[in-house]
Amino acid sequence: MAATKIFPITATEVKALTYIANPEKTDNGRLIVTSGCSSEPNQASKDFEEIRANGTGRNTVLSQHFIVSFQPDEITPERALQVGQEICEKFLKGEYQYFLACHTDKLHTHLHCIFNNVNCFDGRTFETHENRRTTKQDRSFQKLHDISDEVCEKYHLSVIQNPEQSRGKNYYEWDMNRQGLSWKAKLKFAIDQVVKQSDNFEDFLKKCADFGIEVSYNPNHKIDLKFRMKGQQKWSRAKTLGWYYETAQIKKRIDMYKGVLNYQPRTKIIRTTAENFQDSVYLNRWADIQNMKEASRVINILMKYGVQDSIDLENRALTDYARMGTLSEELNTLNTQIQDLSAKIKSAHTYLKYKPIIEEMKTLPERKKKKFAEVHADEIARYRKASQQLKEWFPDGSIPTPDSMERKREKLIQERQSKHETYKSLKSQISELNYARQALSDYLKNELEISQLKRKKSELE
Repeated sequence: MAATKIFPITATEVKALTYIANPEKTDNGRLIVTSGCSSEPNQASKDFEEIRANGTGRNTVLSQHFIVSFQPDEITPERALQVGQEICEKFLKGEYQYFLACHTDKLHTHLHCIFNNVNCFDGRTFETHENRRTTKQDRSFQKLHDISDEVCEKYHLSVIQNPEQSRGKNYYEWDMNRQGLSWKAKLKFAIDQVVKQSDNFEDFLKKCADFGIEVSYNPNHKIDLKFRMKGQQKWSRAKTLGWYYETAQIKKRIDMYKGVLNYQPRTKIIRTTAENFQDSVYLNRWADIQNMKEASRVINILMKYGVQDSIDLENRALTDYARMGTLSEELNTLNTQIQDLSAKIKSAHTYLKYKPIIEEMKTLPERKKKKFAEVHADEIARYRKASQQLKEWFPDGSIPTPDSMERKREKLIQERQSKHETYKSLKSQISELNYARQALSDYLKNELEISQLKRKKSELE
């Protein structure tokens, strides 16, 4: 079974290329194939830009990103990459540069392909060539579905029968539909995907439609944010989806996924091209010594984390930041589970505490029950509320004991503590690597400026 999805990239091309080239996902880059561009993400984006610069007209789309996901344990990464190349050949017809990567970090092997939105031969856009007609079968995502199915059948891979006519779905989404999971589960998953693709909150609101989500946002209302999947009748308030999906938290998550590469810390590298440095040998010598000390500190940081070069440093920073985002999601899930168990434990204790009163009332003759109920009205109400909650949580009647739930909660708390320590350590590591990245950039920039300045002086002499 191969499921597909395609969407445009308008502002985050380098970030997207860096993400799909992640060495931890691609077996250290072994599972990457490119056509007409470099296998290094930053250079690949520049290669794309050279073609776009000669394109016709204006377009806000930089490139296109499609995903092909396979059923778990159905295909090897090497064969998946071969399938991906054939899909690219049939879909792109050799007219577009592309960067293809096979990811093996999930239960299901899946492909990411980012290709230039501008045709190499005539400078026209992908939309101009592929999406001019109005019939559904001629749309690019439907073509991708058809080509993907055709290639998969060639390799005796299962395909989705009668796929929904939509913008496509990846394996996880298709499997959720197959299992008949709730709208809320599907909605939360879709929101998570939009968050990862967004540059800011405004971009998030715009991109929701690309993932089949309708969104209503009014910052002046108490209930400021609501969502619903296409086809869903009722709106779901962000608050009912959970704290993780409220406005403030979505903004924080977007900032996290934007990555450390967008943040430039202030370093201690001294720029020595200013006139006061050129006029003072001693000041210039002092600055050189300070810069060498700082460069030595950077080298120590790189050695500490086993970073080999600037490319490795960029990839490591992004990988660690992605890991921190994953840990943040896991910590949020653990918090939800702990809160859920705490509520169940409280209800179970209440149920057991007041159960003897109910049992006693059952033994009384009818003429005394009314008086007894009046005296113990508060306890009986608490018992009935707790009993109703437990029935909703455990409809089969197998209610765990408070002790067993408390032991489970304690394990979750310990797991949360362990992940939190990892999170703090990773955050510190990211901070050091990001400083090293910026300091290295500042140092090399200063050296280049000094070299240029010396060349100019030599020419004048």
